[in-house]
Amino acid sequence: MKTADFRGEIAPNGQIAVPPDIASQVPPGEKVAVVLAWGESEEENGWREAGRRRFESAYAANDSVYEQLIHDPAAG
Repeated sequence: MKTADFRGEIAPNGQIAVPPDIASQVPPGEKVAVVLAWGESEEENGWREAGRRRFESAYAANDSVYEQLIHDPAAG
């Protein structure tokens, strides 16, 4: 399963616009699951951002070998 997330708004007609860069990743006719989340506080956003920074700080340049294997299976 592939995932993507984005921020958006529900239009007065009840529709949600999917950003073109995300929509282009989903094959036409593909079934998708949608989860709506709202009412986030600034505190929640702060915790999420702090967690992301901490997670990313553990990433080292040497870890890129795994990305190379993902993108070029012949390398492994």
